Amino acid sequence: MFSHVMLGANDIQESKRFYDATLGALGYEPGVIDEKGRCFYYNKTGIFGISVPIDGEPACHGNGSTLGFAADTTEAADAWHAAGLANGGVACEDAPGVREGKDISLYLAYLRDPAGNKICAMKRVK
Repeated sequence: MFSHVMLGANDIQESKRFYDATLGALGYEPGVIDEKGRCFYYNKTGIFGISVPIDGEPACHGNGSTLGFAADTTEAADAWHAAGLANGGVACEDAPGVREGKDISLYLAYLRDPAGNKICAMKRVK
């Protein structure tokens, strides 16, 4: 459905360290910085990027917005969360764990990245 997702960052190097660690825990290669100073993470189904906002204003989080990354296992989601905390992320929501819904069970781990964006690692468990 999505070709790419871009999040704002105030400090590309700080955000790159954070995303290299968290996405690395999910098996992705480190980000690549382009000639415009943006950082991109590529896989066979899409692109994730971070960039200083084009309008020159500070990056800020979208209230009510969450960007979710798929985790292959609950252990990978926990590693993602731990890597984020160790690299400038801040815990938010409940602690990592299973959330039950009607006919669905998800393992979720939430963080705020260095720019305040709310992100999540998710593994469907039922």
